Amino acid sequence: MLTEIALLILGLLLVIFGADWLVDGASAIARKLRISEFVIGLTIVGFGTSCPELVVSVTGAVNGLSDISIGNVIGSNIFNTFLILGVTALIMPIAITRSNKRRDIPVTLLVTFLLVFCGMSKTIFGLGAGDGLSRIEGIVFLALFAIYIYSCFKNDEDTSSEEVPAKELKLAVAILLTLAGLAGLILGGHWFVESAVKIAHRLGVSDKFIAITLLAGGTSLPELAACMVAAFKKKGQLALGNILGSNIFNILLILGVSATVRPVSFTNISLVDVSAMLASMIMVWLSSYTFKKDKIDRWEGAIFVASFAAYYVWLFINL
Repeated sequence: MLTEIALLILGLLLVIFGADWLVDGASAIARKLRISEFVIGLTIVGFGTSCPELVVSVTGAVNGLSDISIGNVIGSNIFNTFLILGVTALIMPIAITRSNKRRDIPVTLLVTFLLVFCGMSKTIFGLGAGDGLSRIEGIVFLALFAIYIYSCFKNDEDTSSEEVPAKELKLAVAILLTLAGLAGLILGGHWFVESAVKIAHRLGVSDKFIAITLLAGGTSLPELAACMVAAFKKKGQLALGNILGSNIFNILLILGVSATVRPVSFTNISLVDVSAMLASMIMVWLSSYTFKKDKIDRWEGAIFVASFAAYYVWLFINL
């Protein structure tokens, strides 16, 4: 048990330092290449911080553990949106750009709807022989992912002037700093998850509970660290891009790959689980039009965090 605790602490330290390097490096790359910090957050940071989810979910699919694959993604998206975006908005209200409002947030919401429709078609809509994602649906998800990423780069809108200036770094140094940050996040997140799961298994809890809580929280630790550092450095677009990018990566790329490897079953996923995930994205969309328009403000951040707490209370009650 002492070894697991030591790895938890070491993993956490790696994640903290990695997040700081990643935000500085990614912001500098965006400035040098004249790419918006949102797109950098969506792609480089979003993909990098989603690597732990990719490893966990695909490994679960290969081993036939659907509860791990789907539970990790649903739990991570809830964690990303309710807790991480909520905490980030509490630190610093997050500006929502015109392209965020018209494209990025609606696309993330539609992708979430698509997952719920495909995965829970039997339970909710009375369609199909059972709940889950087939190989064909996995391939469709991967195609949609490629189209979205292409669209983001083609229609990029540089908002760097709205952000605090990035550190002046040479491009090569910025790339090395970004890679070092990603390595720290991934390795630290891996150690954190490994030790947390071992402790949980000793306590005898279910795979679904481990996936939605410990694995989802652990694999989302890079997103949490990156977004909090981005908030303190007043880089809200980087943080928002990271969360939306991670959620889209989780659904279209990670579940797309997982379902292509082996069809993913939703048998043990409840309506409350998918409803919480869907509600989190609906609330982000509503944030574009409520309170301070075009901004996720501190009031909304507080509501997000309270919603996360309510969902986790329900999970523990139904353990």
